[in-house]
Amino acid sequence: MTLWNAILLAAIACLALKAVGYLVPPSVLEAPRPARIADLLTVALLAALVAVQSLASGQEIVVDARVPAVLVAAGLLWMRQSFLVVVFAAALVAALLRLFGVAT
Repeated sequence: MTLWNAILLAAIACLALKAVGYLVPPSVLEAPRPARIADLLTVALLAALVAVQSLASGQEIVVDARVPAVLVAAGLLWMRQSFLVVVFAAALVAALLRLFGVAT
């Protein structure tokens, strides 16, 4: 199977899944349990995306300046700082660690 065949197969599967979603009755989707699962699934997917982007370099796990930067950002978000302050502080931490050669 070539890469393009896999991409086309994945696109068809996604389209079929979306089409099946329209057949689900609204009473099922409006129940409390599916709504809660959908909310938690969004958070889990975002957390997984952050973890992959922070720890992955190709096919290997790399702990570099991104990890402390994400930890600083998480701490500042927990303290309810503004988003601009969070981004600036995380970038500053990563830049300083790379400047001093602590984490490349």
